[in-house]
Amino acid sequence: MIPGAATYLAAGRHFRGVLAQVPPDGWDKPGLGEWSVRTLAGHTSRALVTVLTYLQRPAERIDIASPAAYFVGQDFSSSPGVTNRAVAAGQDLGPAPAEAVDRLLVQAGQVIPAAEDRVIETIAGGMRLSDYLPTRIFELAVHSVDLANACGIPTSLPADVELCAAKLAVEIAVARGDGSRLLSALTGRTALPAGFSVV
Repeated sequence: MIPGAATYLAAGRHFRGVLAQVPPDGWDKPGLGEWSVRTLAGHTSRALVTVLTYLQRPAERIDIASPAAYFVGQDFSSSPGVTNRAVAAGQDLGPAPAEAVDRLLVQAGQVIPAAEDRVIETIAGGMRLSDYLPTRIFELAVHSVDLANACGIPTSLPADVELCAAKLAVEIAVARGDGSRLLSALTGRTALPAGFSVV
């Protein structure tokens, strides 16, 4: 099994567990920014959909050499396409989102453990699968917490998922030139400025 595959599947199962606790009347409530809970769930589900899709799209070269490089120099959050895809994905989850994610997890559980560490074509360019998976673990982890917070659901990420996401957050900060600032804040020496984010 390629590096990160087991953690990726664990992150997907955790996401599914959060979705199962969303109350029936919770899907249209505020999720994140202007997104509803359903739109946020749809966006998060794409961390499963894209891996399954991109595995069918081999790339000829590596354009993005690391998980941190995937995020650095790009601003996916400000793109109207991100919201449009999130809204569509939320609608695709249908009346039973947790069951829809179950089906994605079954597919992922069949495909990912047997996959070779091939170069795939992602929205950012060619990447090794083992470098792309941490970016999806990050998305699943961060947005599972977002969903839980939006719905008042107590949750705790699996330790390996939490560690992978936190490690990537630090790597992104370092790549952006904010490593020392983050280190000072994490050790209680300074405070991060309002609105600080690595993505």
